[in-house]
Amino acid sequence: MRSIGEMARDSGLGVSALRFYDRAGVLVPAWVDPVSGYRWYEPEQLDEARLLARLRRAGMPLADIRLVLASWSGPDTDLVRELLKAHLRRLQQGLSDARIEFSALRALLDHRENDMTSLRTATVRLSVAAPELAAALDTVRFAASTDPDLPMLGAVLFDIEGESLHVVATDRYRMAVAQAGVDGHDGNRVQVIVPTPLVDAMRALLDGVGPVRLSVDGDRVTLEAGDRQAAGQCLNHDFPDYRRLLPQSAERRTVVEVADFRKALETGPVRSGEGAAHDLSVLSVEDGGTVALCADGQDAPNRVAVNREFLLDALDAGARDRLILEVSAPTAPIALRRPDDEGTFSILMPVRLED
Repeated sequence: MRSIGEMARDSGLGVSALRFYDRAGVLVPAWVDPVSGYRWYEPEQLDEARLLARLRRAGMPLADIRLVLASWSGPDTDLVRELLKAHLRRLQQGLSDARIEFSALRALLDHRENDMTSLRTATVRLSVAAPELAAALDTVRFAASTDPDLPMLGAVLFDIEGESLHVVATDRYRMAVAQAGVDGHDGNRVQVIVPTPLVDAMRALLDGVGPVRLSVDGDRVTLEAGDRQAAGQCLNHDFPDYRRLLPQSAERRTVVEVADFRKALETGPVRSGEGAAHDLSVLSVEDGGTVALCADGQDAPNRVAVNREFLLDALDAGARDRLILEVSAPTAPIALRRPDDEGTFSILMPVRLED
């Protein structure tokens, strides 16, 4: 017989997916250990699991998958063929509908007045404490994207307003925000998108304790530290309006000891998500403020699943022994904030679980 791990390896279905399809009665193991609950499969079930994996990758609804599997080995394949054709028609219609909607959205973008132009064409001269700017960049750098198709996210947004500089990075799945105080700017709000290579060059200059000078002149940004400088062009793109993405409130807030929380994440249970190639940690904040890590099949109110590696990165970037964890609904982002500076934080998008 095949263990569930072997079946997952050879079929293309994850362990969590196999457990889900067992509970759904779609692919039931030949034997389940009554003591450990471990699932075992007959060798001939591998072909059925591979078929199920193909249907799953094609996005076929569970109800149709049941019918395909029930009819697959029978002498009459007409039902299977009709189900496949019907699903393909749905996919084609969905793609056609998406093209129409995206075309309308592109037209709106083409005719929209770009009110961000003035934010990128101003001239700014200001000073900022080197340690403060270094800490801010260290807090957000991990969240910058490496996707070449989204160059505007392979950068850090410098958002200058009043006596504050906010730096922001996001790769769509996580976002980090930090702030530093500035002197010498009393004008309007100015935003520049600084590519990550230039951000890294700037960070390398921030090894002192005194102030450094940051200047923006049109599409060029310069950081001067003594007789050293890092300068380059900003990206001529729009950055997402990060303020609209910020969580407004949290249903549950608790303080976590970072070292203990990190150890629990590294050694605790992990899950799989829909289409996810990474480990997920499922969190639940209980009434007493205790953070629980939910195992597979363990139900908890308002549990939320997040990319474990991203969560570990956010703990490191928080740079504190304690952080505030904010959790709301399963479909809402979680946030990690510094207790002494709640304007510096990371948010992680939730991942949908397979079951």
